Amino acid sequence: MATMADVARSAGVSVATVSHVLNSTRPVLPHTRQAVLDAMDELGYTPNTLARSLVTSRTRSIGLAVSAISNPYFTEILQGVEAGALEHGYSLLIADPHDDPEHERKVVQLLHERRVDGMIVAPSADPRELLAYLGRHKVPTVLLDRLVDMPDDGPTRFDQVCADSAEPMAQLVTHLAGLGHRRIGLIAGLPGLSTTSERLTGYREGLATAGLGYDEHLVVHGDSESAGAEQATAALLSLASPPTALVTANNAMTIGALRALRGHGMSVPGDIALCCFDDFAWADLFSPRLTAIAQPSREIGAQAVRVLLDRLAEPDLPARTLRLPCAFVHRTSCGCPAQPLPSVKGTVS
Repeated sequence: MATMADVARSAGVSVATVSHVLNSTRPVLPHTRQAVLDAMDELGYTPNTLARSLVTSRTRSIGLAVSAISNPYFTEILQGVEAGALEHGYSLLIADPHDDPEHERKVVQLLHERRVDGMIVAPSADPRELLAYLGRHKVPTVLLDRLVDMPDDGPTRFDQVCADSAEPMAQLVTHLAGLGHRRIGLIAGLPGLSTTSERLTGYREGLATAGLGYDEHLVVHGDSESAGAEQATAALLSLASPPTALVTANNAMTIGALRALRGHGMSVPGDIALCCFDDFAWADLFSPRLTAIAQPSREIGAQAVRVLLDRLAEPDLPARTLRLPCAFVHRTSCGCPAQPLPSVKGTVS
């Protein structure tokens, strides 16, 4: 196996110069750097990651903690994180907090003990212990998908990356209202998550824009899961005046809602119109094809990596919240022919 000394001899430089090229510990002239890289390639040299971490105090690794890794939405985010990490020479350690606050803190602690350089975390509905741990240990962290309210004068503020939620949800509601629906039900997510509260806000804004009143009986929480959404949908269908249209607040709950509708012998959109927040690869294969809000999942993951690397390079940067735009994907489950509609603009704060 080739050594650093072998690379140095082949490139005609010192071992120290090879070390500086590998670890970015000192600027090296471009032609010298290229000579070292060429020698490494020719000799098949593989850097000793452990030795490098001792020199740089960095492991070139990122911890990723997201719940429901089997969820297509988070799977695509994971793909974006992995691609972004690999592009910059970082490896990825992954843990599933299961949306449980106590388990969340434990898995984040385990990732921290593996000496990851920073973390990307989708926080639970009660992230107080998580944030206290990350703040106490000064772990560079980007919060993903779910925002956390942090006071401007607090001891720790974290960077955050997510998609817009309220305005796209309002767009779904106003679209259904424009088709003549006056009783539009919502299968909301797990209480306590920012995505749940923002999408509920968007639902109410959409009703107001359409001149419709808010009816609390038409909002049922499916707790962001398929089984919960199936029960929630059944509850809406049992109302004396059930909804004529339904909006689901994530893709897992869309599956549960469809299962409940089928169980009640109802067709979409013939008996009830359906729109969903979250698009997924097979949404276009359903009959009818699902009208949906598509989140830029992979880009959210890739952006989270970029924001984290910026934080590692400049620890004193002001905390950022980056919101990415969603797109309205118009298909046929809403009860009308699919037509392209403009995407919703995102914001950065």
